[in-house]
Amino acid sequence: MRLLLTSAGIANASIHDALVDLLGKPIAESHALCIPTASYGHPQGTPVGAWRFISGQSALPMCELGWKSVGVLELTALPSIGEERWVPWVREADVLLVNGGDALYLCHWMRQSGLADLLPSLSETVWAGLSAGSMVMTPHIGEDFVQWKPPSGDDSTLGVVDFSIFPHLDHELLPENTMAEAERWAAGIPNQAYAIDDGTAIKVIDGHVEVVSEGHWKLFTP
Repeated sequence: MRLLLTSAGIANASIHDALVDLLGKPIAESHALCIPTASYGHPQGTPVGAWRFISGQSALPMCELGWKSVGVLELTALPSIGEERWVPWVREADVLLVNGGDALYLCHWMRQSGLADLLPSLSETVWAGLSAGSMVMTPHIGEDFVQWKPPSGDDSTLGVVDFSIFPHLDHELLPENTMAEAERWAAGIPNQAYAIDDGTAIKVIDGHVEVVSEGHWKLFTP
């Protein structure tokens, strides 16, 4: 799977170009499925926020980029309809656009739905994550980001990549997201970790990691 792990969606031209490169064709020729599930698990998540993401009316560009088609893949519904229906939808998509919210809630429903098991076979599909939609692909999110409590009781996520992510670095509406706080968070993470601001994304192809940024970021090594 090809990954574009963002803090705030397709926020600038550099991240946009990285997305097109991962797709291998123009956005206007690409089919997308958006996954709003994470927004329902976060204490501050609302149905309005999920609708804004799906309808392309949020401040974090994902669904409104001019896709050839956009569908909605709600993970909590998938166990009730059977894999024979939804797996072909995923395989036909060029990109999965994954909303922010609660990373552990998203991880839980990726496993419960079967989407997590399908990921290794999606070699040509792009995963474009936004905040929690990016963090879910890491090994750990850190205790600071634990809101919804998973059955496992810990902070582990899917581990598709071998690094963790601290998003929204130095965001004006999140005064606690300072570099000093990111350093404290990283000290409790057992693997490499990136702190990234909203102008930064991490592009991953076949294990090769590239930081794409018009902002600022830092890599922490344990």
